Amino acid sequence: MRALVPAALFSMALCSPSFVLSQTTQSSMPDMSGMATSSTQTSIQSNSMKMDMNMMKPPSDLIEAILNHTTSGTSAEPASTPVSMLMRNYRGRMLMLHGTASISDTQQHAASNPAGPSPTACAQLDLACTTPANARGGDKLYSTNWIMPMAMRQLGPGQLTLRTMLSLEPATISDRQFPELFQQGETAFGKPIIDGQHPHDFFMEVAALYDIRLGKQALLSFYAAPVGDPAIGPTAYPHRLSASEDPLAALGHHQEDSTHIAFNVLTGGITWRWLRFEESGFHGAEPTEQRWGFQPSPNGHAIDSYSSRVTFAPTRNWSSQYSIAHIVSPEALYPKEDQQRQTASVIYNRPFGHTTGDGTHSGNWSNTLLWGRTKSLTDNSKENSYLLESLLNFRTRNYIWTRIENAGRSNELLISPGSTLPPNFTESPLGHVAAYSFGYDRDYRIAPHLLAAPGAQFTTYTTPAPLISTYGAHPFGAVAFVRFRITR
Repeated sequence: MRALVPAALFSMALCSPSFVLSQTTQSSMPDMSGMATSSTQTSIQSNSMKMDMNMMKPPSDLIEAILNHTTSGTSAEPASTPVSMLMRNYRGRMLMLHGTASISDTQQHAASNPAGPSPTACAQLDLACTTPANARGGDKLYSTNWIMPMAMRQLGPGQLTLRTMLSLEPATISDRQFPELFQQGETAFGKPIIDGQHPHDFFMEVAALYDIRLGKQALLSFYAAPVGDPAIGPTAYPHRLSASEDPLAALGHHQEDSTHIAFNVLTGGITWRWLRFEESGFHGAEPTEQRWGFQPSPNGHAIDSYSSRVTFAPTRNWSSQYSIAHIVSPEALYPKEDQQRQTASVIYNRPFGHTTGDGTHSGNWSNTLLWGRTKSLTDNSKENSYLLESLLNFRTRNYIWTRIENAGRSNELLISPGSTLPPNFTESPLGHVAAYSFGYDRDYRIAPHLLAAPGAQFTTYTTPAPLISTYGAHPFGAVAFVRFRITR
């Protein structure tokens, strides 16, 4: 339950006098100095009321969805996508609070007496192989979590949004990782994470966004974040609705959306009706293991990487994107390797069932089809990952979902977990792992503005031939969890 402490703290902070006084306040008494001041106040109040009304109803198009800023970075899900949050208008400022946390117990099972990599592979990669090899998998109790307070107001000709996203995962995930078969990427104690998922940073995002309407059908947008999410990929998996009930990270995370926590991000975008173009500059290195602060990578924090993204959302139920990025030295273990990343995705969301007074529905169906590719600019090796997610919310409180993946993996998975990278090791593609996940949970209101959903998920894998002697042909995993979510 430690993951839920920030919810109360930030709710109090956002409504405190110190927060309000940091903005320009409006007097509750009539101003007698002249009609011009009175007219200005009326305009500000009108804009505030308009913003309040827009936030209280579901967005109807791409521009309205962008102005709501309820996703990570500047990404866009379909306008019909429901968002669970607390919202309050306070003296012309719209205050919002999102948050979710899961307490999970995972069991990951592979072959119990694996033969391990072949003698030829051990010799080629300089691996310290033993027979039988150590069994892969494991079990662990841990919590994944994030909370996102946000404040929004009219400022000059546009809308200013201040947003931060925080996570206690550095404290709630011990040993700097939790078990997840076939997952790889980043490091723990200077060693490659193999069959595990790393925690997110305490500061997942600290950002300012400014949007200017250019008539009724165009929008000019700016995003600045010392830590944030550049214009690469769709909405990242921790914040994507189709992935919102799944307690595990996507295996293709590092080919699809791992840049959702990057340093010194600057993004500019232009939107016309249903089409949006964005350009980002950012620091390419992934966060270090020191996840409580703005720890610099070995090559600093300077903007050295860039990306482009085009988003197409022809109706309120559809959103698609294509993005491409040049990323300088993203992996700590391979500091001389730059990467090119490409992603393409289509998200379809469909509300259904009876409609409540606030415009929400009793049911919703969210789907994501996603491709990601990472290309090494050192040796031109490529890894592709493919993902299909589907989440069905029915009868208001029930959720069933699936995630199906075909994820490119590298020869790092031949290294025993917890081992250092062998001298002169060269990472190269090894094959594709197929993963099939299915889960269910059900919401219960346990306190005002707080939902809890006990649930479970089962995943089965199909192992590529070079890894069968290490994992077995069809390893599997199961997770029992309770998910908590802030709600109205």
